[in-house]
Amino acid sequence: MNEVAIFADVQNLYYTVKQQYQCHFNYGAFWEQATVGRSVIKAIAYATDKGDRRQIEFQKILERMGFEIKLTPFLQRRDGSAKGDWDVGIALDMIDYAKQVDTIVLASGDGDFTAVVDKVKQESKVEVEIYGVPDLTATALINSATRFVPIQGHLLLSIPTTW
Repeated sequence: MNEVAIFADVQNLYYTVKQQYQCHFNYGAFWEQATVGRSVIKAIAYATDKGDRRQIEFQKILERMGFEIKLTPFLQRRDGSAKGDWDVGIALDMIDYAKQVDTIVLASGDGDFTAVVDKVKQESKVEVEIYGVPDLTATALINSATRFVPIQGHLLLSIPTTW
């Protein structure tokens, strides 16, 4: 059976899916599609920690699916901008797990991952699937992937009008 490690860049998924489709990413459909016929060795969702109730509930849903949750503090800068990404952590985990699996699944459109995708494919002979929003995924990342899976259709959830 094909062994897989799954890495989900929660912030990238949230913002790109919302920007392109005014929807949420359907993690349940993603999990089903990415794991069919595969044995999951590791699944990690990387997110920022704002500590709000809805975010905590969302993280619990991801944990029940099978994701380990890794959090980094959400930093609000004096100028009003925010910082809270996991690029280096995701890259390091991809390199570590590439030695243990046949396939890496990365859900992110961030072109910063192109170099690590190239590295794990070359050194570990692993296949890399990228799930990303077509118009918002870096072309270099798409070209580096063994397979690009566009986030559309069943991978989208409409945003509830009331909470």
